[in-house]
Order: sequence, then structure tokens, then C-alpha cells
Amino acid sequence: MPSSRQIHPHLPEPPTLQAHAMDELRYIRQAMERAGSFTAVPGWGGVLMGITALVAALAASRQFNPEAWIATWVEEAVLAVCIGGWALLRKARAVNMPLLSGPGLRFSLSFAPPLLVGVLLTVGLYRAGAVNVLPGVWLLLYGTGVVTGGAFSVRIVPVMGLCFIALGSAAIFCQLSLGNWFMAAGFGGLQIIFGFIIARRYGG
Repeated sequence: MPSSRQIHPHLPEPPTLQAHAMDELRYIRQAMERAGSFTAVPGWGGVLMGITALVAALAASRQFNPEAWIATWVEEAVLAVCIGGWALLRKARAVNMPLLSGPGLRFSLSFAPPLLVGVLLTVGLYRAGAVNVLPGVWLLLYGTGVVTGGAFSVRIVPVMGLCFIALGSAAIFCQLSLGNWFMAAGFGGLQIIFGFIIARRYGG
């Protein structure tokens, strides 16, 4: 006579509560990284970059040939990159935000290409003898990088980029001597104003 006991198929053991919770936390963290904003844009670092740009503009205005003028601004660009990189790392550590993942990575990948294009265009325009358009090109490309990178940051950052684009649009039609003061207004004045706003609203 067959047994009245029901034969149950072998079922896999359900995942433990701890493993399920870890999966949920991992999913939430990834979702927050995808949706988050890059808030480590340095404010006081931007102010310092603006101050050095004003000094560079004054020094560049005293140069008597295009090569010396370009060299002055290239030196300022290298200094600004060092200041900005140091301030960015310092603030990212303070707010515990990684630079190589999530919003930080997207910000960097969006900001860097226009700057690289600026380097290549500087060489090409110098060789073509079109030095007078360099201030406008630099302002336009820096502004473009700030706008594209700022899409993953706080709202004030792309606004700053649009202001740089507006200045560059005017500077590109001016002679080199006037373009130098557009550079002072952008890399000096705008950088100081927006750096101060960012520092006050979002921390140093």
C-alpha cells in the first residue's frame, strides 16, 4: 500500500536575511551614485585661482610680443590646474566623495575634453598666426567644460560656465590687448565671484 506521505521536491534554501539586506543596500548606494550631484567643486580654491589670474593678466598686459603673452597665460594655466586639483582633492576628502566613481567620474569626464581641445587649438592657432582669437577660444572652451561638467554638479556651476561662454563670445572678435582684459574678467573676476558663492553655499 503506497505511503500517504507527500513527497516534496528539494527546494533551494532561501537567502539569508543578512545577504538580502546587503543586496538592497548595494542597490540603493548605486542608485544614489547615479542620481547624485558632484558637490566637491572647490569654492575657495576657485577664489585663489581668480586672484592668480588677475596677476597673470597684469603681467601679460606688459608683454610686447605674442610668444611672451602666451607663455604668461600658459604658466597661469598650469598654476591654476595645480591649485584647482589640490582644492578639489581636499574638498572631496572633506565631504567623503570619491573622484573616480559616480558623480565625480562623470564630472571629470565631461570637464576634461574641452580643456584638451583648448590645448590642441592653442598650438594650431599659434602656428596659423591667429593669436588674437586665443582669449575668446580659451574662455569659450573653459566655459563649455564648466557647463558640461556642471550638469553633474550643483546648479551654480553651469551658470558660471554660461557666463564664461558669454565673455568668450565677445572676446573672440576683439584684438589681443582687449582680449587680455576679457581673460582678466573671466578667469579672474568670474572665478572669484562664483568661487565665493560656492564656498558660502556649499562649503570651501
